[in-house]
Amino acid sequence: MKKLILITLTVIIAYTVSANVILPRLFTDNMVLQRDIPNNVWGWADPKEIVTIIFNQQTKTVLTDKDGKWLLELKPEKAGGPYTLIIKAKNTIVISNVLIGEVWVCSGQSNMEWLLTHTQDAMAEMQQSNYPFIRHFKVPINVASEPQIDLPGGEWKICHPDNAGDFTAVGYFFAVELYKKLKVPIGLINTSCGGTNIETWISKKAFQESDEFKTMINGMPHMNLDSLAHAKETNYMNKVKNIQSHYEEDPAIIQSWKELSFDDSNWPSMNVPGIWEYQALSDFDGVVWYRKTIYLSEEFAGKEALLELAMINDSDDSYVNGLKVGKMSISFKEKRRYIIPAGVLKKGKNVIAVRVEDIGGSGGIYGDSTDLKLSIPSSSISLEGKWLFQVESIIKTSGISPNAYPSLLFNSMVSPLISYGIKGVIWYQGESNADRAFQYRKSFPLLINDWRQQWGLGDFPFYFVQLSSYDPTGNKNNKGSKWAELREAQTLTLSLPNTGMAITTDIGNSNDIHPRNKQDVGKRLAAIALNKSYNENIVYNGPVYKSIKMEGNKIIISFNNTGSGLVAKDKYGYIKGFEIAGADKKFQYAKAYFAGSNVVVYTDNIVSPSAVRYGWADDAGECNLYNKEGFPAAPFRTDNWRGITENEKYKINQ
Repeated sequence: MKKLILITLTVIIAYTVSANVILPRLFTDNMVLQRDIPNNVWGWADPKEIVTIIFNQQTKTVLTDKDGKWLLELKPEKAGGPYTLIIKAKNTIVISNVLIGEVWVCSGQSNMEWLLTHTQDAMAEMQQSNYPFIRHFKVPINVASEPQIDLPGGEWKICHPDNAGDFTAVGYFFAVELYKKLKVPIGLINTSCGGTNIETWISKKAFQESDEFKTMINGMPHMNLDSLAHAKETNYMNKVKNIQSHYEEDPAIIQSWKELSFDDSNWPSMNVPGIWEYQALSDFDGVVWYRKTIYLSEEFAGKEALLELAMINDSDDSYVNGLKVGKMSISFKEKRRYIIPAGVLKKGKNVIAVRVEDIGGSGGIYGDSTDLKLSIPSSSISLEGKWLFQVESIIKTSGISPNAYPSLLFNSMVSPLISYGIKGVIWYQGESNADRAFQYRKSFPLLINDWRQQWGLGDFPFYFVQLSSYDPTGNKNNKGSKWAELREAQTLTLSLPNTGMAITTDIGNSNDIHPRNKQDVGKRLAAIALNKSYNENIVYNGPVYKSIKMEGNKIIISFNNTGSGLVAKDKYGYIKGFEIAGADKKFQYAKAYFAGSNVVVYTDNIVSPSAVRYGWADDAGECNLYNKEGFPAAPFRTDNWRGITENEKYKINQ
């Protein structure tokens, strides 16, 4: 998702002392307050000024402190509304259409930020999105070096076909399910930012109190964000030179990169389709050229053809044998389909060159591999696979990535929310931490405990999405899996009280880190909330590994959360996704069958199995074990053998 990063350098927002009372940005028309708890109302006015709050049947007054700050607590209210909130001092503020209901914070990276307008069946979903009792507040993306007391903007929006497309899709489907069942207003505070790691969402105080991270945070350099941005730019320039051995600055040579005759033999390569941040160019914004050499038969020579390049984040100029065949600007969700004129393609060697400019967030050629091809009416060839690349330029920016420094988004996008009453949090993040999956066992619980301590509302519900399936590189089972290790860290976090995890390995996309099916994600989170937070007697999750028993070359596996029984979603009844290994730790795909409420796995090639794994891969989309209620089984392993991310630690300016 694209974003504008605003830089805030001060510890607090400088409110001008005046006669007017000022409220936080969260307090606008159409807001939702949390039912059944005391709700804080706060703001700023003149020092020692009397502020009066009128709401429903409540009237309360408070005296501002010497700095003009004030806060008072409204007594708990039942669900309902609309009401009017009136704040009187030397001026009067009237906030209209206020509802009392359930308030959920929606946070994480791009799969939580992902808009309803970009999901599958988006038009149909938006046409039926007339839910006036569902409200959405989008927190502006912003970074800050110290905790802020307010947001730079934002407003509550009523859910309607005219604006629901700008809601977080996961949050929207979550809210709709809750509303249909509970029949109370639902408020969503969407504080999410694409491509971000978990460390930027954790407070400095939490790091200081953590054995895992206190050395890191205590060694953090003291610098302002402008200095940090310059240092980041310098560091990345050095990184690019290491990747491609040379940083070309001659415009004439750069222009020759589109030509058939250009020698690209020393260029590095990456997989296409695939976001470049998850390959060689992590945390990169700028211009990159791609080149793909293909060899065509006489059948293609001279013919008009269709070049399909899936989707490109953000803008592209596309060439075939030096001729520009198409371009598109700032349209990261549109599929590229360009006509190659007759006479351009040749028998033998041909070169496709694509200049991609990314201004922020994810970059590169991405999407479904079936949308990446060269076609004529009688034939087509796939363009999936290795493409050569070269960085042309790095974006010069006065801003800074939220990942450049710990706590940057906590300071600006969480801290200003903390006095606001909420029911709980739904969270979708982890893709950007896959390289440090083992350490996520520490960082994820740290975030949850940090937020709960900051809000002071006890162990409020914290429900999260386990990573979906994604693997453009075709990772195989015995190479290890960073994404599987990250999923395991997420599963282990369920040891914290009042947590829940939605399994989504079955609804991912191997070639797109942003699967469009956000409907099932929201519904699965809602099922957890309805059971655990609202005491609905429903099955809310899929089978979870319980124990194993060895019998010869067979492993008998038992599960919790089996609902009304186990099933395999396969027309032939085959169970897929299991692997077993012997003492040599080399995993082989296993056969599996049901034995009552258990699953038995085996392979004739391993006489004495030592361990079993299920869904242990970046792309676990072939796994098909469910309960009859339709919830997929959680990936797991029975061994504790060393993974591939155990030595990877978070470092500043990595």
